[in-house]
Amino acid sequence: MIFFSKKKTILKDLIPDDFVDIHSHLIPGIDDGAKTIKDSLKLIGELEKIGFSQIITTPHVLPFVWNNTKQIIQEGELSLLEVLKSVDNKVYFKAAAEYMLDSSLFEKIKKEKLLTLKDNYLLVEMSYLNPPIQLLDYIYMLQVEGYKPILAHPERYLFYHNNFDAYLQLKKSGCLFQLNLLSTVGYYGKHVAEISDKLLKKELIDFVGSDIHNQRHIDALSGKLIIKEMAPLKEAIHNNQLFRFSI
Repeated sequence: MIFFSKKKTILKDLIPDDFVDIHSHLIPGIDDGAKTIKDSLKLIGELEKIGFSQIITTPHVLPFVWNNTKQIIQEGELSLLEVLKSVDNKVYFKAAAEYMLDSSLFEKIKKEKLLTLKDNYLLVEMSYLNPPIQLLDYIYMLQVEGYKPILAHPERYLFYHNNFDAYLQLKKSGCLFQLNLLSTVGYYGKHVAEISDKLLKKELIDFVGSDIHNQRHIDALSGKLIIKEMAPLKEAIHNNQLFRFSI
């Protein structure tokens, strides 16, 4: 008897031609993403080939590590846009930010409007070591200030893998979830892929992001999916259309 194994889906084959990405690190030299303009152009060109039509790049705002200000990010955005105009680029590009959830974030809120993905949607992240003690308070405070927090890559916070109720609590508090696409191919490890599958199955994932930093991440988009929950993944990919911006 001959058995035929089911062919696995390639991740990049799920990306539609009008995909809007909401998480990446493509402004050169300001965080751990693209290092040079040349890097930025190469990465953006590769993403265009895959089907990315609009990119909202999100530099880290991480005190004492990446001390990016609104001005630094916007100046980097303008510089990169000027270069993109001079090349055969069909991807539309703008910048927001990925903010660390800590007390310094609320000091910024008092001084200025934060860089959002669109309207009041704000991309935030936590330390990979442990969640802030006041996490739920922070989520509440952001909403009081008029923001809708979107937690970047919840599947990568290993301290929640054996405490799934914490995810449910965050969702109940009003926090949206953005899954990293590369988590679905095992790029960050088997356990991250497994928790990604569970979050998708429980319909807890709202959006997706590439979180592209470098060429290794681009190459991993050609990997085969190792998760099972295809329908909710496709829905989350489609949900990114919410962030399509005017040209």
